[in-house]
Amino acid sequence: MNLSSKKLITLSGALSALLIASGCASMQTGSQSAKTTATGATAGSHSQRENPGLERCDKALGTMMVIEDTGSDWYRYYNEQYKLGPTAPVLKLLAQQSNCFVVVERSERAMNSMMRERNLADSGELRKKSNFGKGQMVSADYSLSPSITFSNNNAGGVSGGLSGWVPAPLRGSALASVAGSVSAKEASTLLTLIDNRSSVQLAAAEGSARNLDFGAVSSIFSAGRGGSFGGYTNTSEGKVIVAALTDAFNNMVRAVRNYEAQHVDGGLGTGRGGLQVQPD
Repeated sequence: MNLSSKKLITLSGALSALLIASGCASMQTGSQSAKTTATGATAGSHSQRENPGLERCDKALGTMMVIEDTGSDWYRYYNEQYKLGPTAPVLKLLAQQSNCFVVVERSERAMNSMMRERNLADSGELRKKSNFGKGQMVSADYSLSPSITFSNNNAGGVSGGLSGWVPAPLRGSALASVAGSVSAKEASTLLTLIDNRSSVQLAAAEGSARNLDFGAVSSIFSAGRGGSFGGYTNTSEGKVIVAALTDAFNNMVRAVRNYEAQHVDGGLGTGRGGLQVQPD
């Protein structure tokens, strides 16, 4: 191995170490570009750094669990197409931050964990003052059920319009490439709120969101030839879906804050409703 080769290897090693070090140094926590519309934290009735556009209640309206039908067609498509996790954690965060509901946990994994502790108590393995006796769990007054009615990865009509704005002398340039790769992502969601004691649907709300995805930005500017476009460089379908869920939740809160029970003459569910079939 000649001297030039040794220098090249040494230089390559130093450059690799520098890149690794710079990557660690540039690591950001709480990055704005990585956030969704469901952001911040919550503990009890106190929230911090929540979305300022999130609707709130002066007092909790009851306890609520989130039920997500993982066997439904929409969930399978959502999971297989976008490789995204459950929507339930997002909705739980929004619900508690809003102070409209006290969230109770009913997921299978969490319930297994809680029941395991109770089984340990029943077997005598836990300390006597552990207080895992019966009658400790809080009932869920309501169930919140989400669904994604549609999610469009490329809603179209955007890139053509932007490409038309590029002057003729610049067509074929980096600017034209960016304009030509812009696509719109859209999502629409639906939330239903169910009374667990009566099975009555109390409220339903739709939400939607739309965002632009600058597909060519990251490749064109990754070498430092034009600065940063922040969140536009890593826009994802997941962020649009979370935004649509947030919009649906806000719409539902606006409705339930003014809730009035529906009235049926003759009583609710007594078989004496106003729409009757011909008797025998």
